[in-house]
Amino acid sequence: MEKHQELLIALRKVIRAIDLHSKHLSKTSGLTSPQLLIMLEIDKMSGVNSSQVAKSVNLSAATVTNILDRLENKNLVSRVRDTQDKRKVGLYLTDQGKALLLNAPQALQEHFIEKFSSLAGWEQSQLLSSLERLAEMMDANEIDAAPVLELNAMNASIANKTDVS
Repeated sequence: MEKHQELLIALRKVIRAIDLHSKHLSKTSGLTSPQLLIMLEIDKMSGVNSSQVAKSVNLSAATVTNILDRLENKNLVSRVRDTQDKRKVGLYLTDQGKALLLNAPQALQEHFIEKFSSLAGWEQSQLLSSLERLAEMMDANEIDAAPVLELNAMNASIANKTDVS
């Protein structure tokens, strides 16, 4: 087998692993990876505002607002307006959101980060350099991407970038 075929197979395995994890997460918790990440962020910093969450999870403010709307409709997150400054809105997990978070599977990127962090610094740098080069070879350098390992989030991010309305 030629090297480019081996590389394409490895890429396909990564894509497939992301897809399988996304389906498992959705099936077991009813959440997408970005929803889980946002809930984890709110859990870490109860009362945080949506722009802080967007910055922390590296998603656009508009994307985070849409996700928060869905989470609020599911009664997993509540928005609470500040009594002193009505312009400020804090985000909190509801009791239902806290319970769901306790039973939700670990986000794929958290598992990845644990394994990646255990590698030697030189190996981390080598992997990063190789994947950056691969992105360049696929003309993907200019594509805006969040550190979210979930196919639906990637597709939504691409759709948001190409949407002209």
